[in-house]
Amino acid sequence: MGVARPSQVPRRWFRHAILLAIFALLLYYLCAWSLRALSGCGSEAQSCIPKALLPLQTQQQSGTLEAPEREEPQCLGPQGMLSRMMKPFHASLNPEGDVELSQYLAGWRELIRFLTPFGSIFAFATSEAFTKVKHLEAQVHGPDAAHYTSLVGMVAWERRAGLLERPGIAPGDSARSSGSRTMLLLHRALRWSQLCLHRVATGSRGGPDAGEQCSDAYNTALGPHHPWLVRQAAHLAFLAFPGRGRLLELACPGTGEAEARAALARAAGTLEDVYNRTQGLLAERGLLQLA
Repeated sequence: MGVARPSQVPRRWFRHAILLAIFALLLYYLCAWSLRALSGCGSEAQSCIPKALLPLQTQQQSGTLEAPEREEPQCLGPQGMLSRMMKPFHASLNPEGDVELSQYLAGWRELIRFLTPFGSIFAFATSEAFTKVKHLEAQVHGPDAAHYTSLVGMVAWERRAGLLERPGIAPGDSARSSGSRTMLLLHRALRWSQLCLHRVATGSRGGPDAGEQCSDAYNTALGPHHPWLVRQAAHLAFLAFPGRGRLLELACPGTGEAEARAALARAAGTLEDVYNRTQGLLAERGLLQLA
């Protein structure tokens, strides 16, 4: 009736099993050969440990496992724009908890140089800041220079000498403003710069653009102290604000986006440290409403 004999099934299974075993042995041989080639094992009796693991194991044995050092981007190097700006600002924070005015102003000069190429709104802000920097420098290096070495010393001397303006009342001649009032105006501008740079560095893709974020920073730090006409002009200027990619390129040339963001965030962190200390010192002395 055409029914296969029982002996044919085991025989056919046996042939398939032999072929499968040969294929498995061949696969095993090829894998073993590949591993030997990658590990650098020779025919001599030696350890077949992949060479890529040897440095790690050697470090573990010596107890000195270290991550490879990453090169800092050029903008954070000794001659980098961000580095030149961060260094004097950091140096202005003295161990006694005061702010050294000469270093603070040197930091502001570098910040102005850094921000000027960023666009018209920065050019406007930096020109205003530059005027105030020069005014305070004239006092730091003037005949009363001994009283203008630090923020705390300046405020104490101007208060004793009756040079502080009444809160909210601007002097008739801005050139005769007290150093404390000028410092407060620079302090507010520093806050805007810090918030703007931080948001450019940390803003997410697909979120608000850099112009919108820096406009919000302006509304927080400077807008409440500016007349209506100045606020409207500032909002118009933000419409022509450079994109985030362009700002990152200007901030840290020749680096990728991630490196530029990290560098700019570090710079913004330095500005925040200076702002926080200055804010505390001015608040303790009741000077936050001086202008």
